[in-house]
Amino acid sequence: MSQQTVLVIDDERDIRELLTITLGRMDLKVDAVGTVAEARQALSERSYDLCFTDMRLPDGSGQEIIELIAAEYDETPVAMITAYGNVDAAVTALKAGAFDFVSKPVDIQMLRRLVRTALKLAEEKRTGAGAGPAATGSSDRLIGDSTAMQQVRSTITKLARNQAPVYIAGESGVGKELVARLIHEQGPRASGPFVPVNCGAIPSELMESEFFGHRKGSFTGAVADKEGLFQAAHGGTLFLDEVAELPLHMQVKLLRAIQEKAVRPIGAREEVAVDVRILSATHKNLAALVDQGQFRQDLFYRINVIELRVPPLRERRGDVPLLADYVLRQLAAKSGGGAPVRLLPEARQALEDYDFPGNVRELENILERAVAMCDGDRIDASDLMLPQRPARHAAEISPAAHASHHAPVAAYAQSQPPAAAPVHTPSSELPLDDYISNLERTAIMKALEESRYNKTAAARKLGITFRALRYKLKKLGID
Repeated sequence: MSQQTVLVIDDERDIRELLTITLGRMDLKVDAVGTVAEARQALSERSYDLCFTDMRLPDGSGQEIIELIAAEYDETPVAMITAYGNVDAAVTALKAGAFDFVSKPVDIQMLRRLVRTALKLAEEKRTGAGAGPAATGSSDRLIGDSTAMQQVRSTITKLARNQAPVYIAGESGVGKELVARLIHEQGPRASGPFVPVNCGAIPSELMESEFFGHRKGSFTGAVADKEGLFQAAHGGTLFLDEVAELPLHMQVKLLRAIQEKAVRPIGAREEVAVDVRILSATHKNLAALVDQGQFRQDLFYRINVIELRVPPLRERRGDVPLLADYVLRQLAAKSGGGAPVRLLPEARQALEDYDFPGNVRELENILERAVAMCDGDRIDASDLMLPQRPARHAAEISPAAHASHHAPVAAYAQSQPPAAAPVHTPSSELPLDDYISNLERTAIMKALEESRYNKTAAARKLGITFRALRYKLKKLGID
């Protein structure tokens, strides 16, 4: 195999020499130049496996080099060399197509890791090979033939090729974590860890320890050294889900960790270098939170270098049948590998007509419930138990619904006395799925109490089958 070559563009002789020596020790051939003109000449004469360019050059800028390479030599990853702390320049470079950036003074260990990742990426681009199990295409898990989903898959392929932070926007249940996983799996970090973290699920007082780790004895209860999420994701990808939930004090610390590519565990004297790609997501409007002062603008710009919007299911209704068939096959495989339960035409049409406020996750829940409740191997429209109106009107459902064999359990919440356990309305922060579950749990408990915990009698009182009641008891965790 021929020796891989790197082009270094910097007007400082010390930087050129440092990079030439460091890269030479990695068995790489280095061409070093000091101007935009010399860089253009070098790029036109030979093919490079990697390029480093300074931000400021005597006859132009590194931005010109990045844009030139993106337009004419897109198989060559390019990294920007920036002044210490110049985040704006780094973000601009990443948006223009840079693979990554290096801050002066150059950290040699970080530089070597960046080079290894970049060269792996360059090799994959040349050979057309993918890095991870999903690299041959994400269509096997990201289901849908709609134009919107074809665009999402195409964008994922492009985003996997660089190291720019990506902000994944979309409503709850659209599959933001799956998109993040596919970006990771199709990129050069696929062999490294993918570490997802729900920022809203970590208590505020434990966040610093969870993200950055701690040393033994650094606080009461720290009985051993513990690595944080950044260290766990070293060499791979850290996915910050529901990033809008981070309190302001953690936003400051997170920004520093991303900028410096290093973290300081609680109780440690020295920072620990970390090599991670940051992907983030939230169902909230992050830009609006910035305007309201609830999310730091500098962190917003740092994690939102590239934004990928995942469309809600109601914007791609044509994908619903494909998704439904996929989910039913998965459920069949999970339950022993028999033939999947079939959707009757009226059930299929009912799904296509439904708005799915809970998106793909809601579709999965609806079908799992329908499979448990249907008679035989076919699902009809009534098995789906789709809400006929928004959940906030559940208590207004006509008493006639009680007579239906497959009426939603939520319909019985209207008979609940006001003094019973409180039920939150969807107008609060409670997600729709949790709201409906609360209604069902209340109705089921009431029916069980009235029938002296005879499940058969309770099912009859609720107007559902014994099999359906048993499924709901398991799902809702009612013992």
